[in-house]
Amino acid sequence: MKLNSPLQVYKYLPKINCGKCGEKTCMAFASRLVDRSKKIEDCQILLQDKEKFLQLAELLAPEIREITAGVGDRKVRIGGDDVLHRHQLTFFNPTVLAYDVWDTMEEVALIERVKKISEFKKFYVGHYLKLDMIAVRSTGESAAKFKSCVEKVTEVSTLPVMLCSFDPTVLKAGLEVCADKKPVLYAATKDNWEQVSKLALEYHVPVVLFSEGDLDSLKTLAVSFNRLGINDIILDPGTYPEGAQLKSTFENFIKLRRAGIKESQKEIAYPIMAAPITAWMIDNDPTPTSYLEAALASIFMIKYADIMLLHSIEPHALLSEVYMRETMYTDPRTPLKVDSGVYKIGNPTKDSPVITTSNFALTYYTVESDLSSGRIDCYLASVNTDGIGVEAAVAGRQFTAAKIKETFDEAGFDFKEKTSHNTIILPGLAARLQGDLEDVMGIKVLIGPVDSNQIPGWMDKNWL
Repeated sequence: MKLNSPLQVYKYLPKINCGKCGEKTCMAFASRLVDRSKKIEDCQILLQDKEKFLQLAELLAPEIREITAGVGDRKVRIGGDDVLHRHQLTFFNPTVLAYDVWDTMEEVALIERVKKISEFKKFYVGHYLKLDMIAVRSTGESAAKFKSCVEKVTEVSTLPVMLCSFDPTVLKAGLEVCADKKPVLYAATKDNWEQVSKLALEYHVPVVLFSEGDLDSLKTLAVSFNRLGINDIILDPGTYPEGAQLKSTFENFIKLRRAGIKESQKEIAYPIMAAPITAWMIDNDPTPTSYLEAALASIFMIKYADIMLLHSIEPHALLSEVYMRETMYTDPRTPLKVDSGVYKIGNPTKDSPVITTSNFALTYYTVESDLSSGRIDCYLASVNTDGIGVEAAVAGRQFTAAKIKETFDEAGFDFKEKTSHNTIILPGLAARLQGDLEDVMGIKVLIGPVDSNQIPGWMDKNWL
């Protein structure tokens, strides 16, 4: 029986509230175990009782097996989900995005592409969105050429690697130069499974099992590998990019995930792989094909790809993929918020404006970005609204004159000392607070625009 509530987990804990785990009580620690922000190993008392430790570990294990690939800071976790629908709990490990290079590329082009994949980042709501993995494809069917390509990729990048070939000899050549980096093997089939399973056992690396459109064959492969003691498995049921076959692919993904979670078929409760790269098999025109690939990525990110093999690294494709992933894997139970406080934007002086907003992360970073791009030196106050946007927070009384005053008091911000104008600017959506704020803080209050991208124009007209 899977444990899903802190109360269930608490029964297996020491119940002595020793605090050695970093939490004040065992119940608090139980909550952390459920949301995976703590590990069982953090309980030193439980570690001393091996039987109870292993029992709890099994009961807390995710329904879909979680595997890791890569090493160090860039290693990735694949799978590990407990639910079919995000609102039931949350999806834990974001879909791993693997972009391809191939062993027949010229070295200069290869290095350039590897660097683009490795160095891509896009700032979004307080952090950078990045890509996760490089898939090295064997297109020349030469073990030596593939080995050389893998060696060059691992020299240039620290990203985890997927080795892609149906030829075990080629896969072995790649493993010889990067096995210590824990690559993913792609792929074992009904024709080569014996040789590939030996590689997985010898090098202790995760392996993808591939059976195109045949779930029975895929299940047979999974059972065979499991009996050999290989548990770090990813299932690839094949990805068809169009028509009735696309519909079948979509249905196969749902069947696999339902079988693993709802029906508790542990023999196929493994991460699932999608290959939107197959879009390139049906169209030679790069632009529409890259859009189709990105659309396929969106479909299977929702239902239920844990890892994807992709080709296009054009901005329109990458941005849609990383934004979709960020949306899907944002925890719906936790508001996105920044710490409340008063922050400097640019190099403010005593004549610079003081602007307020909520601490909802999307609101804060949008305002911050508009101020920075408009080259407006100012102070920006992030008011603690429990991660709610300005309009809703005003209506729900999370954004009040008292809360605004509290923000400046806690930050030690003295208007008479910090400014020459004793003035604060409220967002347009909080205009109704003007009188209350003047009474509470005893300062002049201006009402800014409703949309932060209008601030630069508003400043030109209203701030002298």
